[in-house]
Amino acid sequence: MTHFLLRTTAIGLLALGASLPAVAAPLKPDLAKSSVTIVFKQMNVPVEAKFKQFTAQIDFDSAQPAAAKASVDIAIPSFDLGDPEYNKEVLKKEWFNAAQFAKASFVASSIKASAGAPAGSKYDVAGKLTIKGKTTDVSFPLSVKKEGSAQVFDGSLPIKRLTYNIGEGEWKDTSMVADEIVIKFHLVAN
Repeated sequence: MTHFLLRTTAIGLLALGASLPAVAAPLKPDLAKSSVTIVFKQMNVPVEAKFKQFTAQIDFDSAQPAAAKASVDIAIPSFDLGDPEYNKEVLKKEWFNAAQFAKASFVASSIKASAGAPAGSKYDVAGKLTIKGKTTDVSFPLSVKKEGSAQVFDGSLPIKRLTYNIGEGEWKDTSMVADEIVIKFHLVAN
């Protein structure tokens, strides 16, 4: 098993020789070692930015991926392009509208082992992504590996920014800022 199991057994059931099934404990993300970033092109030059604040809930057992649950909430005001003026600009209504939509979120609806991948290493994830009040169905590949006692979850989710109204008015023009964005995450959990 890839994480701790809690076994609950009632005294009365023990006397009958039966026990309750094992229940998986949620993993605890190490946010200091984890990251959520985005990569986009501005004037055809790749730019990487990060979200400094996010939370993640992960309940995952590689032996039972279909029973897994995962969600990530991102604090939009924590978006960091590396420059305070740019950071202020992208929080405005035309971009993220952080005053009205302070959070983006992803909630997994299914996690399945990828066909042909080594057991316990690659998964196909589907779920709902909400940004700026718009929710869509998304899917992406996920890799999972062990590092000491931790599990490391890595994934890349390509989206189109205009689907979520990121870049309104004059910023709908994709010649300056491309429509394609890749959300990358690296989550370390015990």
